[in-house]
Amino acid sequence: MVIFNLSSFNSGPFILVGIPGLEQFHVWIGIPFCTVYLVAVMGNCILLYLIAVERSLHEPMFFFLSMLAMTDLILSTAGVPKTLSIFWLGAREITFPGCLTQMFFLHYSFVLDSAILMAMAFDRYVAICSPLRYATILTPKAIIKIVVGISFRSFCIILPVVFLLTRLPFCRTHVIPHTYCEHIGVARLACANISINIWYGFCVPILTVISDVVLIAVSYVLILCAVFRLPSRDARQKALGTCGSHVCVILMFYTPAFFSILAHRFGHNVSLTFHIVFANLYIVIPPALNPIVYGVKTKQIREKVVLLFSFKSAE
Repeated sequence: MVIFNLSSFNSGPFILVGIPGLEQFHVWIGIPFCTVYLVAVMGNCILLYLIAVERSLHEPMFFFLSMLAMTDLILSTAGVPKTLSIFWLGAREITFPGCLTQMFFLHYSFVLDSAILMAMAFDRYVAICSPLRYATILTPKAIIKIVVGISFRSFCIILPVVFLLTRLPFCRTHVIPHTYCEHIGVARLACANISINIWYGFCVPILTVISDVVLIAVSYVLILCAVFRLPSRDARQKALGTCGSHVCVILMFYTPAFFSILAHRFGHNVSLTFHIVFANLYIVIPPALNPIVYGVKTKQIREKVVLLFSFKSAE
């Protein structure tokens, strides 16, 4: 009933400014954004296609990789098309329900990406530290439980953010100095106390992601201990090679994520323009690079990509 009464304050559309201070360059900025977004869509779609049709890729590691590709598509598609419509068409309006929907999928895909990377680290841990038990530990039933668990966890973490925003009255400006809706940016427009939004929006997702990072770090410490106990150098190199692409993706995901979060929370001297540009790069660059990294560093995928395009050219 409280939410219903407050909804009258939220009826008007919000206005997304784009990148403050760079409005005159929006048309040109949209070109590289569109190019990288198309690379992300094509790369992840090719990855999903190969994993779906190639029986040799029907393994737990590639199943998690396909889930990462789908989540990356959600992350980039939730933000980039609207950003391009602002840059090229001047379509700056977004309804309150539309704003909540965009915000939910952006934050949900971010937290889910982190959980998937944790699941992939567990997969590598089992594959290297307990190779003989790999098939019995990561059974199809166990994988389904992991997927459902991390998806439900991410949903439960982000859903309260939606309700925390719907309870707020927006009786002042509806202008958002950003290219997409994000929790704290929208909450700051409210004419009410947003302490709960700030603490929940900062602490809960960050603590969740930090716990994922800790578990990933523990997995790789155990992996390194197991690798350095292997008798031959070739065996050590092969074991580390299977983790190379995953480590690259982890660094590409967490390094800019923590930098952006900390700069947003504590970098009061960092310009708003830099915040917005960096936030936009974050939702498009990792989704574009992830399939490239796995395509280059994973032998099975690299061979299938070469085979796919050589077959197309032969036709």
